[in-house]
Amino acid sequence: MCPEVRESRPGACQSCGMALEPDVPVTTTRTEYTCPMHPEIVRAEPGACPICGMALEPRTVTAAAEENSELRDMTRRFWIGAVLTTPLLAIAMGSMLWPHAFMGGFDVVRGDRYVVTLWSSILPWLEFALATPVVLWCGLPFFQRFWTSLLNRSPNMFTLIGLGTGVAYVYSVVATIAPQIFPESMRGMGGYPDVYFEAAAAITTLVLLGQVMELRARSRTSTAIRALLDLSPKTARLVTAEGTEKDISLEHVKPGDQLRVRPGEKVPVDGVVLEGGSALNESMITGESIPVEKSLGSQVIGATINTTGSFVMRAERVGAETLLARIVQLVGQAQRSRAPIQRLADRVAAWFVPAVVAVAAVTFVAWFLIGPQPRLAHALVNAVAVLIIACPCALGLATPMAIMVGTGRGAHGGVLVKNAEALEVMEKVDTLVVDKTGTLTEGKPRLFSVSKTLEDDPELFRLAASIERASEHPMGAAIVEAAVERGLRLSQPQEFRSVPGKGIQGVVDGRKIAVGNLALMAELDLLQTGTGFSYGNAPGGTPIFVAIDGKYVGNFTVADRLKPSTPAALRDLKAYGIRIVMLTGDNETVAAAIAQELGIDEFEAEVLPEKKLEVIRKLQGQGRVVAMAGDGVNDAPALAQADVGIAMGTGTDVAMESAGITLVKGDLSGILRARKLSQATMRNIRQNLFFAFIYNAIGVPLAAGVLYPVFGLLLSPIFAAAAMSFSSVSVITNALRLRQVKL
Repeated sequence: MCPEVRESRPGACQSCGMALEPDVPVTTTRTEYTCPMHPEIVRAEPGACPICGMALEPRTVTAAAEENSELRDMTRRFWIGAVLTTPLLAIAMGSMLWPHAFMGGFDVVRGDRYVVTLWSSILPWLEFALATPVVLWCGLPFFQRFWTSLLNRSPNMFTLIGLGTGVAYVYSVVATIAPQIFPESMRGMGGYPDVYFEAAAAITTLVLLGQVMELRARSRTSTAIRALLDLSPKTARLVTAEGTEKDISLEHVKPGDQLRVRPGEKVPVDGVVLEGGSALNESMITGESIPVEKSLGSQVIGATINTTGSFVMRAERVGAETLLARIVQLVGQAQRSRAPIQRLADRVAAWFVPAVVAVAAVTFVAWFLIGPQPRLAHALVNAVAVLIIACPCALGLATPMAIMVGTGRGAHGGVLVKNAEALEVMEKVDTLVVDKTGTLTEGKPRLFSVSKTLEDDPELFRLAASIERASEHPMGAAIVEAAVERGLRLSQPQEFRSVPGKGIQGVVDGRKIAVGNLALMAELDLLQTGTGFSYGNAPGGTPIFVAIDGKYVGNFTVADRLKPSTPAALRDLKAYGIRIVMLTGDNETVAAAIAQELGIDEFEAEVLPEKKLEVIRKLQGQGRVVAMAGDGVNDAPALAQADVGIAMGTGTDVAMESAGITLVKGDLSGILRARKLSQATMRNIRQNLFFAFIYNAIGVPLAAGVLYPVFGLLLSPIFAAAAMSFSSVSVITNALRLRQVKL
């Protein structure tokens, strides 16, 4: 009630006595607009790109589909243009089909002759009245962009549209107002030269139609991001310190809050399970349809769907820090990046418009000097047709549209592309360098097997696990976790002592316990270092020996398990002809066991981060296109050096920042999806560029009139405008097919 009252602590308002509430700052978001073809252009308001003239798009996609003011304006202009252009085309068609009726050519009686002659003098003015609002108002955005292109010395598609429609319109206005300045050979039956109001109006209307269709299609490229944003729930159920529960807005969730997730609900934010368990459907984030079991200590991802169980979680990442928010940020960043292949289109576009203007000028001169009568009319029409049909919009859209749709599709398949260059290079990769821990394996040691003596006597198991409670070693944590899962009640160790590089010792419930490696057992004169032990058939397994009251009682085998998808993923990658190289900081024995298990022929053990960098540089020096897959801070330099860095989404933020591609689920099967996405996207881009080049290679000569000497065929500017508009739409439609590609 008293917003002017502000206190640093909770309490009562001094003015009205009401309880003070937390002051939640009002967050304002400022939408920025950028050009899909020139991402360096950023504006605070919608408008047109000063370089290419295309409509700017929002950089940040919101969950709710915003009204596109550009689309609304272009749609209104199109419909008004269509209404006024229809009678213009009817007049033009009538003049061609019944010239005597329209231009005063039949001579039955003087009265009829007088009426028809009068009609032929009114007709150009009627066309002028209908065409002027179409060209000057409906086509105003095109002329504005045309003028901007001249001021910025950046010729683009609107340079050609402005020249084409402007020349046709101005010529027709002059022919209507002052027909006497034209030679007699250029005048028709009514004494007026041919006018091209219908061509100027129809071109404007068809280009408007193309813009409407293009804007609608381009708006669909944001569907992938918007679908991701729609996944996020709007509220969360907070468990208070008193044990009560209440629904709060998602914006009010803070790190550390305890949240209840009930059956069928979405996980509100990223966090960890504190109580209960369930299976979560993570398909919208990882692309995997099988629900993932979650129990005490499991990480959960915001926006994933809880199936049947109920659990309490602790919020860890909220707002812009959640995985979903970071995915949206990465996808948006990738969609605005430029692929190397786009440089080809940029180089062509740099000289394309001036070349087209030159071709149009040559066409005009050739028809005016050696063409059939009326020469000026033929020269004008064909030059305008060349200008209109050659608009390079399809060429410019070929790459960015495919990149936008492809990266959005990848996000739904659990493949996050950071930049377009990584997406392009991925299809060329012939060598994959992989880290072991966290990439091939789960990255978390687990108890793999237990010797018979410890398995048969739970008390011995309990004593060994109890002393490991005081250890900070990950292998000890694996033994403790296994004991808890078996329901063993652990005791507090006494006289705990760590023996560096060997193990631990202490007292549990009055009994002396020693747990460690073979060197510790040898030091205690219990086992000799030459003693052979089975590692429980765990590749890379590590034995942990247990002695109680000065007597060896058995051993555990702890191993960092392979991810279930790793063997099949490596087999498939090899089938693609990709060379696999494993680099690990682990010891030679463990590395050899893992390599043998997975059929990896090339590996190096005990490798420092600098060595990983050297190996990648060496492979690149051999002409290899190298991808590096890793998940740790120590992998970051190698990820940055590789032609394509691939980070596991389960790894560190540093690794994800260094990589060009991130696999959300964090397993190597995602590399196959990334490769398929790269192949599909690059194939789509090549198709688009082919369509654009072939279209212009065929269209420009046709518009110039190369078929006229042999077949007597000319391309009307109206048909040229229709072909130009639909070429852009066809490129966008082809790009949208990427939304259906199977990864």
